[in-house]
Amino acid sequence: MSLILDLADIISLFPDAHTTGNFRSGKISGISSLLEAKEGDLSFLGNPKYRKHLEQTRAGILLVPLDEPVLPKDGQLFIYLENPSAGLAYVCRLLEEKIFPPSPVGVHPSAFIEPTAEVDPTASVGPFCYIGENSKVGRNTTLGSHCHLGHNVTLRDHSQLHPGVKILPHCEIGNYVTLNAGVVIGSEGYGFDQSDQGHQKIPHLGKVIVEDHVEIGANTCIDRARFDQTRIGHGTKIDNLVQIGHNVKIGRDCLIVAQVGISGSVILEDEVIVGGQAGFAGHIKVGKGAKIAGQAGITKNVNPGEFLKGNPALPFHLSQRISVLQRKLPDLFNRFAQEKMND
Repeated sequence: MSLILDLADIISLFPDAHTTGNFRSGKISGISSLLEAKEGDLSFLGNPKYRKHLEQTRAGILLVPLDEPVLPKDGQLFIYLENPSAGLAYVCRLLEEKIFPPSPVGVHPSAFIEPTAEVDPTASVGPFCYIGENSKVGRNTTLGSHCHLGHNVTLRDHSQLHPGVKILPHCEIGNYVTLNAGVVIGSEGYGFDQSDQGHQKIPHLGKVIVEDHVEIGANTCIDRARFDQTRIGHGTKIDNLVQIGHNVKIGRDCLIVAQVGISGSVILEDEVIVGGQAGFAGHIKVGKGAKIAGQAGITKNVNPGEFLKGNPALPFHLSQRISVLQRKLPDLFNRFAQEKMND
């Protein structure tokens, strides 16, 4: 990453932090990992396992833990923080507007807005966007290029739609929501009735509601409900390439990692964490604060606070014990065969 940032701007982010060393240049020219950093770069020690790289790094400014025993080399400045990873996030936020400048307020000439739609004058509507009949776009909201809002869509304040987002009819998006490139909200749910005449499509007539402060990763798809609503709760963060089926209810402050598949009518209560590629059978409930390990297969209800792993999923510690025992099976069979020969 190539950039220019004043040292004074960095220091101002951490007014109470202790510093040691001398960074002779008044500007940083990049942010990089410890091993790849060049002179003039900023780096950080966020994980103790990379401490061995601290003495090798050429970075000029380093964000380090409060108890870091290594001292800076000549020309280096250490900034001591309780959480260097969080400190780096502050630096990145400072840089964000320089690297990704905000879109200009107003409607691009190539966008098409139906006469009955309402777009707040503080919103930004990018090239080739479409906003359907009776849809509403709120204050300080940004639509990147090629976004599509169907009819009767509500998009509230301070939200950001990256290029290529599709929100289908009747869906509601809250305040401070981020939808990354290619997200589809309100696609038709997967439902067919088997009969002698073949697979008969079941119409899905509901909608999707996305509450405030939700972030949804690129190319994630969330299906509309069959009759009522699919709902994503306040503060939930969803990664890329996640499939959420019709009538799913996801609670507040959940974390869902990439390539998760959630079948129809599943309920995830508040603060559930789901690892990558986990799958959920339909019509089950996952209790508050449960943790689901990556690639787990969830086929029945999960109690609040449980930590499950495996397919089919088991309690985490039991699954770990079974994994250890599986690795010992060859030796166990060899011993059994040897004892049988000696009888």
